[in-house]
Amino acid sequence: MATEMRRSASTIDRIEELLGDEARTLLDHRATTIPREQLYLPGPDFVDRVVSQSDRSPSVLRSLQALIDHGRLAGTGYVSILPVDQGVEHSGGASFAPNPQYFDPENIVKLAIEGGCNGVASTFGVLGSIARKYAHKIPFIVKINHNELMTLPNRFDQVLFGNVKEAHNLGAIAVGATIYFGSEESTRQITEIANAFAYAHELGMACILWCYLRNSKFKTPEGDMHAAADLTGQANHLGVTIQADIVKQKLPERNGGYLAVE
Repeated sequence: MATEMRRSASTIDRIEELLGDEARTLLDHRATTIPREQLYLPGPDFVDRVVSQSDRSPSVLRSLQALIDHGRLAGTGYVSILPVDQGVEHSGGASFAPNPQYFDPENIVKLAIEGGCNGVASTFGVLGSIARKYAHKIPFIVKINHNELMTLPNRFDQVLFGNVKEAHNLGAIAVGATIYFGSEESTRQITEIANAFAYAHELGMACILWCYLRNSKFKTPEGDMHAAADLTGQANHLGVTIQADIVKQKLPERNGGYLAVE
C-alpha cells in the first residue's frame, strides 16, 4: 500500500511539472454545468453498466468487452488503439519513408502488440495481409473508408474501400470509419456508414467512428470552428445516432461555432 501511494504521489508531481503554470487551473477545475453523477464514466464494468442496456446483441457486447480487456489497459475501461491508415490517407511514401520497416504490415501489428494496445486499426490491405498470423493475438479494427488523397483538387471525402463482410472474414472484431461532417459529401458518407454499421452489428462486430468536421467555411474571423465544442458535439451526437459504439473526436478548443458560421 505504501509503495502504491508513493507511486501515485510521484505521478501527480510529474503531471504538475508537465502542465507547468496551468497545473492548478487544470487539475483543480470542477465543471458545474453537468453534474458528475449524470456522466457515464469509463470503468471495467462499462459494457455491463452502459452498453448492455442498449439494443446491441450479445455478440457485439462480447466484441466490445474483448477490446476493453486486451492490452496494458485491460480492466480499466480505457482503450488505447494504434491507428495506422496513413498509407492511404497521407500516402505511403510520405508516411513510412522515415521508418521504412513500417512498409511491412507485420511491423505495424507488432508495434501495437509490443506497445500493449487494446487493438490495432488499419486498412484492408494491412490487416488482410497478416490476418492468419495475428487476428487471434490482438483485436483487429478494419478501417473501411478513406480519403484517397489522389483526386485533384483534393476533396473532403471518404469512400468505401471494402465491405463489412470482408472485414468479418479476416477476423476483425470491429470496423472503423470516418465521416467528414459539414462537407459537401457528408450526407452520402452518413448514409453509407449507417448501413455499414448496421450490418457490422448484425455480424456481432463493434463500430468505431472518427467524427471530424471538414468545411472551409468553418474557418472564420472569430477562429477555426472545426474545434468548436457545439459543432464537434453535434458531430458526436450524429455519430452515436447511427450507432457508433466508440467515437473519436478532435478535442474542442472554443465554442460558438454555430453563430460564427451562421
